[in-house]
Amino acid sequence: MSVQNRRKYDPEFKRNAVRLTEEPGRTVPEVAESLGINGDLIYRWRRQQLENPELAFPGHGKMALTQDQKRIRELEKKLKDAEMERDILKKAMAIFSRTSK
Repeated sequence: MSVQNRRKYDPEFKRNAVRLTEEPGRTVPEVAESLGINGDLIYRWRRQQLENPELAFPGHGKMALTQDQKRIRELEKKLKDAEMERDILKKAMAIFSRTSK
């Protein structure tokens, strides 16, 4: 079984590849072939850049989040922790109320 090395592309390379496909007369397959990459990558990069241009290509496999999204994630984690603590306390109360009778 062979292990394939996954190629990594920096954000500037991705932006340039997408920009090349936007030039008149250039197609995604042509640009992909000239860069030596799969056309599907360029289509994915184009979609990412269209969906959220300022947060596209954060790098290192991290999902780009706005400040609001980061705050929501933080609050969701705190809520989950509080719910878990509540559930533990409920179980503890049930155990102590049974044993005290």
